[in-house]
Amino acid sequence: MAKKREHNTYQRLEQQYPDYMTAVEALGTAVRHTGPLEEIVVQLIQLGAAAAIRSEGAVHSHTRRALEAGATPEQIRHTLISLTSTIGFPTVVAAISWADDVIET
Repeated sequence: MAKKREHNTYQRLEQQYPDYMTAVEALGTAVRHTGPLEEIVVQLIQLGAAAAIRSEGAVHSHTRRALEAGATPEQIRHTLISLTSTIGFPTVVAAISWADDVIET
C-alpha cells in the first residue's frame, strides 16, 4: 500500500506543480551526469542515503531505480547491510524490508 500511496503523491505533485517537478527531475539528471560514476553506483549511493534518513519512499524509489540500472537484489541488500556500523542494525533492517517491498513485487 505504501508504494501505491508514494506513486499517487508523486503524480499529484506533477499535476499540481509541473514546473517544480520538472526542475527537480532536471536536477536529478544533472547530478547523475556530472561525474564518472555509473548509474548503478549512483543509485546504490542514493539508496544508502535514503536508508540513512529513514525515508521509506526514497528507499522504494532508489531500489526501483537501482534495479532498472542493473543492480541485483543481492547488491541492493549488500549496500544496505554495509551501512550497519554507520546507521545501526534496526535502521538497516527497516531499509531492507522497504527494499524487499520493491524487489518482491
